[in-house]
Amino acid sequence: MKKIYVPFILAFIVVVSSLLGCKEPQAPSETVILNNQQEGISVTGTGKVAVTPDIAILNLGIQSQEKTVALAQSKAADAMNKVVSSLTMNGIATKDIQTQRFSIQVVTRYDTTTNQETIIGYLVTNIVTAKIRSLDKTGSIIDAVSSAGGDLTRIEGLTFSIDDPTNYYTQAREKAMNDAKAKAQQIANLSGVTLGKPVFVSESTSFPINQGSGISVPAVPTTPISVGELDISASVQVIYSISN
Repeated sequence: MKKIYVPFILAFIVVVSSLLGCKEPQAPSETVILNNQQEGISVTGTGKVAVTPDIAILNLGIQSQEKTVALAQSKAADAMNKVVSSLTMNGIATKDIQTQRFSIQVVTRYDTTTNQETIIGYLVTNIVTAKIRSLDKTGSIIDAVSSAGGDLTRIEGLTFSIDDPTNYYTQAREKAMNDAKAKAQQIANLSGVTLGKPVFVSESTSFPINQGSGISVPAVPTTPISVGELDISASVQVIYSISN
């Protein structure tokens, strides 16, 4: 949208940008300001780069419920040790395995006779994340840890990401600046003014993570995994001066 303000009318440009995580950038807007206090053309440029993920983040763990805390914890620890051993044997480095959550919860049942909650056991949960760098092994790793942990295994989710997105952000940022300049030049031509240099630039980026859901894993055949693509986006808000 183009807005033209005549001389002597006070004009303000408020440019707000923020890092929005996985949210899409706001719709672009364009403004031309011509007055005796402030002159400029404000535009939003966007750039996007489609990339193939190079790492997978597997969120998995163990749940054990028994009548006593000691027994539940012992079984959970034994199963988790087998899961971690399976991960390392399949090429996952120790530095890429991280505990995300550990809890011990009381399990109760409502007794209709006494109208009270009765403790029937204890639930031990131990969740870790494993960074898989060889994506072609993702399915077989899921199968291996499922077998290692047995019926106590819980696969809570799988996500795909980029280990180092720096170069992709550089490309997206360049596209965004080129997009902003093209829009500003068109607006300048339509407004009958000469486009000057940028006097203000603000950037926001978007790095979505390909999010999977909970997975139920059979022993055979090998779990099929599709990597797909991710879009790394950059958005810039640029104010160009108007040359005399």
